[in-house]
Parts: sequence; structure tokens; C-alpha cells
Amino acid sequence: MSFSKPNASAATVTTTRVAPSPVSGLCVTCIDGCTGYCEVGKSALRGREVIYPQPFGKIVAGAEKDYPVDFSHFNIQGTCVGAAGIEADPDKALFGNVDVSTEIGAGNKKIKMRVPFFTGALGSTEIARVNWEGTAIAVAICGAVLVCGENVCGMDPNAEFKNGKIVKSPELERRVKIYQDWYDGYGALLVQANVEDTRLGVLEYAINELGVEGVEIKWGQGAKDIGGEVKLPTLERALQLKKRGYIVLPDPENPFVQEAHRLGGIKEFERHSRLGMVDEESFLKTVEYLRSIGAKYVTLKTGAYRPADLARAVKFASEAKIDLLTVDGAGGGTGMSPWRMMNEWGIPTVYLESLLYNYLKRLDEKGEFVPSCAIAGGITLEDHIFKALALGAPYVKAVCMGRSTLTAAMVGKTHGRLIKDTYGNDREYQDVMLSTFIGAEQLKERFGEDFTRIPPSAIGIYTYYDRLATGLRQLMAGERKFNLGLLSRDDLVSLTREATEVSGITYVMEADAEEVKRILG
Repeated sequence: MSFSKPNASAATVTTTRVAPSPVSGLCVTCIDGCTGYCEVGKSALRGREVIYPQPFGKIVAGAEKDYPVDFSHFNIQGTCVGAAGIEADPDKALFGNVDVSTEIGAGNKKIKMRVPFFTGALGSTEIARVNWEGTAIAVAICGAVLVCGENVCGMDPNAEFKNGKIVKSPELERRVKIYQDWYDGYGALLVQANVEDTRLGVLEYAINELGVEGVEIKWGQGAKDIGGEVKLPTLERALQLKKRGYIVLPDPENPFVQEAHRLGGIKEFERHSRLGMVDEESFLKTVEYLRSIGAKYVTLKTGAYRPADLARAVKFASEAKIDLLTVDGAGGGTGMSPWRMMNEWGIPTVYLESLLYNYLKRLDEKGEFVPSCAIAGGITLEDHIFKALALGAPYVKAVCMGRSTLTAAMVGKTHGRLIKDTYGNDREYQDVMLSTFIGAEQLKERFGEDFTRIPPSAIGIYTYYDRLATGLRQLMAGERKFNLGLLSRDDLVSLTREATEVSGITYVMEADAEEVKRILG
């Protein structure tokens, strides 16, 4: 089995002239005179630009590496006996009666969610900005958590600063207001912070000026182990962000760089965030400080780092009694990560969640505080959600999905635009919307006249999320589990010995062995 395809990918818009060598990825015969179709050849012309998926800022991209063990290496067990969480009555044990709601949080501060999935950090990237309205409205309507990602204030061209601190950000204000306008008591909005956000005082501004209740400390994500990147098309923008304290490459203040940009040799600049430096004492002080200034919920997002770092995240989260620990495995989707890093760095989701379960179980057995957890990394459909929740049961309470939510938003937006272009009449437009989106009728019934305020991108996400919730209910009913809290690792079987070795989930041919003996006598 080939796990990786070096030197050519749809993500970097590169290919090979003839069949490639399996290790290098170069064409078996690399010929003098080729204009350079592959990554090496394209890099001879555009260099560092080819590190990233293209077109940058207009796509979300997921790793194409085929990991030895993923969620497809497990199957969901089914049973024809009884029902848990509901009366064992065929007229009552209907899949529509499965309760897929969940709670996260510490102590009495619980965040109630109608569904056990939520949307990860949509930060300062252009694709996140233009799709924020639909995402925020849909997630609020669905009763889930929404994370506003890093660098939003620092990237806001109209932001105002005083003594190096943010005092006004129209973009963050817009994002918060959209979610709050549609919020009805389920879910929560979390504002995320990295090194630059912390220096700029973003969380203080969000809490004190915008009334945000939840914040997320970010250690990293599953797609990359360096700070976040965006591309800047103009010299003026690059100079603005360097002045605000960001790392901007190449140096926009260098006159030779300015000349190269004028001539078109340098088409764009890169804005990078700094690497965070984690230690227990500063983390605990940060959590205490955020609570002292009014944060009701404090959460932590960490990436696909080495096992010792995952152990640190678990231990520090336990010590600080945070409200949610989100662990993001390699293989997920982002359009802003270096492409080779996305494929070759980090611990894949199933491996990482299996480690997470072991670490949380150890804390639990010692009687220490176990934080609510969520898992992320390439999760898109209801079977993924079921397996992720069962694999981490009873500690994993939800899953985080970023790329698939944006996919639904973009498809919804595209069809809304096509319908608008074809049917200019408002009545015809509304009728076609109802016939195109199966979830639109539910929203119209629920919101009445306000239905016209819901953009097509939000309708797309809502319809997708409704599919996920329905599909999850069906899978749970087949397992005779009618409450999300009843899911367990016993609801899964491994299809390979390697999956069993990685996860601790019973191999399919050994499942129920003792009960089988008892039944057969």
C-alpha cells in the first residue's frame, strides 16, 4: 500500500509527465526540456509559493495520505435485543426518538448542545471571513458551538489599537453579533487566541467589550505544527501587518523586495504567527486570569503533537479544570497549511484518540478531574461521528468539524447564487429555494418571516447538519442505544489486528466471546 504521493498533487496543481518513481515522485525519465509540471519543476519557478495548496485562500484542502488505521477499520456493532435509554417497545424504540444532545463543561457551567458536533476555528483567512455569516447563523440555529479562530482582530484592516492593544475591531464585532442574534440558549461562541492575539489583548476585548462568554487557548491544530499563515496580495497590507507585530515574509520594508513585487516576481507576501511556548505554570495562570476577567468558559485546542505533548494537554486541562479539551488529529482539512506538512506531520486521528482515551482513563482511575473532550481531524459523516464518540467513550462528548462545514456552506452559497441569477423574482426565488434545499421548509416553518434573512450558505449547513443528526440517530437505534451518553467502546469492533493493537477495540472475530459461550452452553 502506498501511503503518500510525493511531488505531484491536485492540491498544489502539479502532476508528472510519465509514471513517477515511488520514492522520489520524480518522473521515471526526467527529461531536459520539460517545462516543469511537478512540484520540483514548479518550485524552480515559484519556489516557496508551491509549499501551499492552490489557489490559496479560495480552497480548503485535506491530506491525501492513506494512514494504516483510520475510522474505516472499525465497524459499528448492531443488536436485535432490547433497548437502552427507552422502553423496549417497537412502537417507542424508533430512531427518531434517539437523543443526540450532549453537554460539555466543568461543574455547574454546562454548555448544552442539540447535536454532538460543532465547527472548529474559522479565523482570519479569507475563506473563513466570507463564509462566516452563513456558518454562524446555521451553527447557532442548530444549537452547537462555534469557534472564531485566531488573528481576526490583528488582520482586521479597520481595527484600532492603543498602546499596542486592540480597542476596536469591526470584523470581530460583526462575527460576534451574527452568532448572538441567532443564539437561542444552546451551544456557545468561543473566541480563540494565539501568541499575537494574546499580545494584542484580543480576549480581554472580546470578553469586556463584546460580551463573549467563552474563550479558547490554542496550542496548535492537526494540519500543521507552526503558527497560522495567510497570503497578502498587496505591499500596503504587508506593511500594515508587519507594523502590528506579525512576521511577514519576504520583508515588505526591504527595497529590493518592494522592487520585485512591483515587477511581479513577488506576487504575494506571507503573514505568519509565532510558535507558542507551553509550560504548566503559565497555562494555569492564564486560565485563572481569563476567569478573573469574566470568561465563563475556558477551553483548550491542541494539535497532533507527540504523545508527551498530548499527555501535557490532558494533565494541564485536568489541573485547570477547563471546560473543553479539543484534540485535533492529522489528516484533517485546511487550505492554509503547508501541503507536505499536512501529509507527513503529526499523529493521525484514530491513533491520537486512542492515546487520548488511555490518558483520560488513567486520570479517571486516579480520581482526578477529567475534562470534557472533543476530537477533530477528517470527520465528515455520521458513521465517523459515531465511531469517534464510541472510541473515546465516556470521555469524548463531541466532535469538531471544520472543512466539511465550510464545504456545505460553499455549496449552499453557490446554489443560492445560481438560483438568484436565474430567478430574479422574489417569489420564484423563494419557491426554488424550497425545492432545492430539503431543510429549507423546516427553517421556514420555524422562523416564519425571518426565513428570508437566512442566507443560502446557512441553509446548506443546516441541511447537512440535519442529515448528520438523522444518520447518527439511525446508527444508534441499530445499536439499541437511545441516548448519546450510553455509547461505549463495546459498540465497535476492529476489522484488523493492527486496528485492535492501536485502539484496544476488540477484534471482530473475538467479540462477545464469553457471551457466545454462555448462549451456546
